[in-house]
Amino acid sequence: MNRGCDLPMDSYRLAHYSVQVPCYVCDGGNTFDAEHCRHCFAPMALAHQSNTQKVRPQILAVLGTSGAGKTVYLGMLMDMLSRQTKPLQVLARGAFSISLQQRTAAALSQGDFPAKTPNEPDRWNWVHCQVRSKYHRRPVEVIVPDMAGEAVLEEIEHPRSYPVIRAVLSKCAGVAILIDAMRLQAGQHDQDHFTMKILSFLSELERDAKRSWTDRPVALILTKSDQCDRCFDDPEAFAKTHAAGMWQQCHERFPQYKIFATGVAGACAFRHVLGENRRRIPLRIEPHGIVEPFDWLIGNLRPPRG
Repeated sequence: MNRGCDLPMDSYRLAHYSVQVPCYVCDGGNTFDAEHCRHCFAPMALAHQSNTQKVRPQILAVLGTSGAGKTVYLGMLMDMLSRQTKPLQVLARGAFSISLQQRTAAALSQGDFPAKTPNEPDRWNWVHCQVRSKYHRRPVEVIVPDMAGEAVLEEIEHPRSYPVIRAVLSKCAGVAILIDAMRLQAGQHDQDHFTMKILSFLSELERDAKRSWTDRPVALILTKSDQCDRCFDDPEAFAKTHAAGMWQQCHERFPQYKIFATGVAGACAFRHVLGENRRRIPLRIEPHGIVEPFDWLIGNLRPPRG
């Protein structure tokens, strides 16, 4: 004999999948339970968090060649700002926003630099944070992705290779370009050429004059400056001497630009690993000039749109 019973029907759940959730970065439609955007691989947590806020977050791009120190700089910046209260304070939104800070701090505490950022966008670290500063009465919501330098170069030379990069640069309110000062001082011109490519790409990205980069701040950050003579004393003179092409492009095309010098490791050495090339490691951690570029960018952001 069979007993009758009531079973709830789960077909109502299909209604959630009929409504597409737009990605915050590229505006592509995704299901409500997607972890990454199926178009650009940006985390969908950004879209869910922005939908709960009255003011849309602003995107800041951090660019540079592979090995220029983007991950170290961003991780150290977030770690420093998350521990201070004034005049600049950062509060992370979402557990994923702390991963970059945690990864950098763990590597440096073990006497090593973090591994380079993979080229796959779904493996990048994203930071979504609330910034309180003296420049704005209300907190500013900011999104900062840690994008791979090789992927950025691939998108510049072969457009549409990485849709997320073009989407980020189209929407970002400001940009920080990291330049390896040690390579510049050694006479390696790849840093100058890479920065010139980025600046040309940004200046030609928007055809609409109202959305051009004439009113967006551009911070040029000379990394590893503690290993270079006179870089901290006058960063602009150092850049003008060792990267004349970059300096000329900024001077002609970007009214809001400023050059900074930063350093994280007070002293470095090289470790020889069997079967690998020698690897540069930090001997001590002495952050210098980390907060100033970010503080300048926040102070020059356009008013956020609701």
